[in-house]
Amino acid sequence: MAAAFQREKSLTGGNWQVHLSLENGVTPLVAVSESADRRVEAYSVNKIAVAVAVLDRIDRGLLTLDQRVEVAASTVVPGGDGIFVLDTAYPSSVTVGHVLANLLTVSDDTASRLCGLVCPAAEINRTLAAKGFPNTQVQPLSDPHRFYLGTSTARETHALLRALVAGTLLSPSSTALVLKLLRSPVAFTDGIRRTMSSAERARVATKAGWFVDARHEAGVVFDTTGAAVLTYVLFADGQADRDNFGATHPVVQARARLGRFFLDATAQLRGTADAPRHRVARQRPSNGG
Repeated sequence: MAAAFQREKSLTGGNWQVHLSLENGVTPLVAVSESADRRVEAYSVNKIAVAVAVLDRIDRGLLTLDQRVEVAASTVVPGGDGIFVLDTAYPSSVTVGHVLANLLTVSDDTASRLCGLVCPAAEINRTLAAKGFPNTQVQPLSDPHRFYLGTSTARETHALLRALVAGTLLSPSSTALVLKLLRSPVAFTDGIRRTMSSAERARVATKAGWFVDARHEAGVVFDTTGAAVLTYVLFADGQADRDNFGATHPVVQARARLGRFFLDATAQLRGTADAPRHRVARQRPSNGG
């Protein structure tokens, strides 16, 4: 793992903040840890943290997945990534569940603003700090319901992912929802999951973040029984081709090679005997009807 990472880092240059481990019981076996405590702009990787705060409200009975949220024209991020900006018909109304689905799969920018309507920035930060993530914080704006996605460290994002998989972060239903979204076919496939079959992609929960010159990705690889075997956080910035947000960016290409390597290198590994199993429901394309 360490050799594979160093090879890709040498090809791309720039700055990397990385924490990568294999499951080994209570204490993970760390394969790579480089600048893991440097606090950086996490960009859309922090949408996992935002979702955790929203779902924590649901777990506490303060919100429901079927509660409706109005999508006003003024809420839509002009030119942003995602689905809501493509609607061109406002106001509309969606559920919190629909917001979270867009937030964690296509990384919808407007979905972040809609999350702020049901969970203000200050509450997101209090929730994350209380759960043990003081560096994983959104950046509040003058409107208490608006925020930039803020910061984290590679080590803290790694800890958040492991806590999520372990079931200590959210209720079982909320945990299952997050992992279902991050492993879905429509979730990010340009990086870690690029060179994989559909069945293999379903074993990888991943979230990417891209802005300015940063190209981040973090997630978990599961074995065929649904137990986690590898957790990765790959924050990278300062590389060439900063205006290319597609699959040919050098860091995204590096992550695609690492993803295939991660899957092959862990093919014979199995999660620990007492590890939670998060089985994937097989999803099949539909022809309508």
